[in-house]
Amino acid sequence: MKRVKWVTGLALALGMLTSPLLAAGVPKNLPYPQGTPTADEIAKQVYFVNHFYAVDNFSIKRVSKKEITVILSRSQGQKPKSNTVERHLNNKYSDGVVKAQDIAIFRSGKLRGTGMLITDFEDDNKSQAYSIWLPALRKIRRFAQPAHDDSWGGTDFTFGDVTLRKPHHETHELLGTEAFNSCLMSMELSKKNKYKKRIHGPDCGPKGKEVYKLKSTTKFSNWWYDHRISYIDTKTFGDYRTEYFKDGKQIKIIDRAWTTMNIDDPRGLWWRYWYGKNLTTDHETMASIPDAVAEFNTNRKKKFWSEKTLRKIKR
Repeated sequence: MKRVKWVTGLALALGMLTSPLLAAGVPKNLPYPQGTPTADEIAKQVYFVNHFYAVDNFSIKRVSKKEITVILSRSQGQKPKSNTVERHLNNKYSDGVVKAQDIAIFRSGKLRGTGMLITDFEDDNKSQAYSIWLPALRKIRRFAQPAHDDSWGGTDFTFGDVTLRKPHHETHELLGTEAFNSCLMSMELSKKNKYKKRIHGPDCGPKGKEVYKLKSTTKFSNWWYDHRISYIDTKTFGDYRTEYFKDGKQIKIIDRAWTTMNIDDPRGLWWRYWYGKNLTTDHETMASIPDAVAEFNTNRKKKFWSEKTLRKIKR
C-alpha cells in the first residue's frame, strides 16, 4: 500500500498557486521567428521545442528490456535507484478542446506497472487532467493536475520542468548571446554498474555554439526558486542548460542533450538525455534515451491515448 499512497499523493499534491495568469498560449503552429526574437518569443519557442510541436507525435518506446529509457536517481555516495519508462506524446488534435495527450508507463522499479495519461487543453488557463493506473488496485484514479514543484516519478525533475510550466508562468528577460562554454553533464557510474554501458556520457556537441541567455523569473510567490537562467541554441531553440537560483544562490541544474529529427523545421529535436542535480542535497538524476527507442510521426491511432491503454498495462 505504500506504493499506492506514494503515487496517489503525487497526483493529489495541489500546491500550485491559482492566481490568474491570463496569457495567450503557445500555438502548435508557432512560426519560426524572423530576425532577433524578444525574450517572450524565445520562451515560447523553447516551449514549442520541448513539447515536440514540430511533429504530430513523438514516442520513446520499449524495444526490449535493455533498449528502453532508463531513469537513475541517487544521493551522493549511494547506489542509484532505477526505473525504466516509455512515453508517448500526441499533438495531432484539432477539435479546439484537446491540445495534446501524453502517456507515460513505468516498466520497472517501485513504479513498475504504473501508467499516467495526461491531457492538455487548448484553453491555456484550464488545468491538465490526469488519469493514473494503480496496478496494486487494478484501478484508474482521476486527479486534477499535481503541483508544479512535485517530483516527476521521484526524480530531480519536477512536473513543472517536464510538462506543467508554461511561458506565462514567468517573466522573461534576454541577457544577451554568448558561446556555450562547456560539455553537458552526465551521471558517472562505476564499471560494475549494469547501466554503465546503457547511459549516455557527457555531450560536448553544444560546446562553442551560440546561445541565448534567458532569465525567467517565477510569478508564483514564496516559490522554490526565484529565477532560472537558460542557455538556448539560437538556431534550434533547444535549451541545453537551465540553472535555478534562490536567494542569489544556485540550487539546481538541468542539462538536456538534444539531437535532430532531420526534418525541415530546425526545431524538430528530441532529447538523448536529461541530467539534473540538486546542488543543495547533491541528489542527482539521469534519464537516458537509447537512439533505437525514439520515433515520431508514426501512424499510431488516436485511441491509443486512452484509459483503455492504461488498463492493458502488465506488471
